[in-house]
Amino acid sequence: MASREGPMVSGTDGTDFLHRETVAPHYQISWPPKKTISEFALNKSRLRKCVFSHLLLALLMLIKMVPDILDRLDIFILEIEELEVPQPLKWEYIWLLGSLASFLGLTAIRKNRILLLQIYFGLVNLLSTVPILLAAMIYFKEFVEYCTESEPQGLQLWQGYPISVLWYSFILVAMQVHIFTLIFAYKLILAWKNRGDH
Repeated sequence: MASREGPMVSGTDGTDFLHRETVAPHYQISWPPKKTISEFALNKSRLRKCVFSHLLLALLMLIKMVPDILDRLDIFILEIEELEVPQPLKWEYIWLLGSLASFLGLTAIRKNRILLLQIYFGLVNLLSTVPILLAAMIYFKEFVEYCTESEPQGLQLWQGYPISVLWYSFILVAMQVHIFTLIFAYKLILAWKNRGDH
């Protein structure tokens, strides 16, 4: 190949290169365009970040539940008992159980398994999103009272903070993580179905 400043073939000014070095149409059809490949990778990366965010939230929930777990195991640690952490409700256990599906999601991403990703999608819906919506309903009345009344009475407090506000902070973050998880998982499921990877 000649350089741009080098000698030119007689009869051309060097701008007729567009017809050269193109991919034959039958190869273009069989191979997905670069944009599609980067979208696969981008959605996998985003879903992976959502899964790790879910696991971080699960770690927070596990820390919150440590006093109850120790009580069930008949282990007494004075410093933890003095914190007077409220007893966990059933939705907290269900949500924590649902976070174990994250490992299934990571496996599905790593191995490009559509069936595993579909199971993960269902488990996130059932064991993560539903309990969070239930928690939002449980604490809704107290949260509205705290936000609307100047001096709300009868609120449950922990270390001087209203429990409903603390839970709504958690619910807001968890709901965003679950919504984005479902969006990216759904996009990957559609992409893998269209590509034919099973």
